[in-house]
Amino acid sequence: MLTIEPPLLEFRNITVSHEGQIGLDRLDLTIHAREHVALLGPNGSGKSTFIKTLTRDCYPLWRPDNAVRVFGRDTWNIFDLRPLFGIVHNDLLQSYIRYPYSGREVILSGFFSSVGIWPNHEVTGEMRERCEEILDQLEIAHLAERTVSHMSTGESRRLLIGRALVHRPKALILDEPTASLDIRATHELIGIMRKVAAHTTIILVTHHLSDIIPEISRVVLLRKGKVFLDGPKRDVLSSEALSSLFEMPVEVLERRGFYHLIQGD
Repeated sequence: MLTIEPPLLEFRNITVSHEGQIGLDRLDLTIHAREHVALLGPNGSGKSTFIKTLTRDCYPLWRPDNAVRVFGRDTWNIFDLRPLFGIVHNDLLQSYIRYPYSGREVILSGFFSSVGIWPNHEVTGEMRERCEEILDQLEIAHLAERTVSHMSTGESRRLLIGRALVHRPKALILDEPTASLDIRATHELIGIMRKVAAHTTIILVTHHLSDIIPEISRVVLLRKGKVFLDGPKRDVLSSEALSSLFEMPVEVLERRGFYHLIQGD
């Protein structure tokens, strides 16, 4: 008998009020396993609220017809849910900078969903072996002994990706991954994202068109907490659609599978 796999993520009629503002407004969105998706939108479009709702930092307003389901389930123990997703966001980086954690400790902390390794954490030999695999896979073994405070933003961002991947999550969620990076660091991080996409589902949340790697086939445009447009990348990333999304004239250029946005006349 053929078994139909439930969606990785399903939002049905979700409204979220965060700090007195409506972050998501009756949002309907389904993402399937092994489907690389980009959520693109301007500031205030609901991107951050989407992530906070997924991680249970925000909860939707109750309605009889709404649901947030992960792998077909709408009820989860938060400690069982967290290992299913590897989440990389910029706020986490600021937490690590305050402590003298090494690159290896940053990656190992992903097993415990913590900032650093604490005395009550039992780090097994299997965990250490997996950590070394990640350091090699992401080509960051040279960062293993260096402290985060002595790394560039690009280097520490790659470490956070390693931290997110160490427990083999079902999906990697990247929140504005190239923010504040220079050209070289952006190029290196894009390379890491492409490598990860070969074996892990990527959900990219960004307002930078150039973050969308060729492996991403579907793009969802968000505006004011709603889905503005959803479909195949080539159809969605048009000059007309993005001019409407950002409420200004823009032109979209495609080169070797990457898309770029320039301001129009």
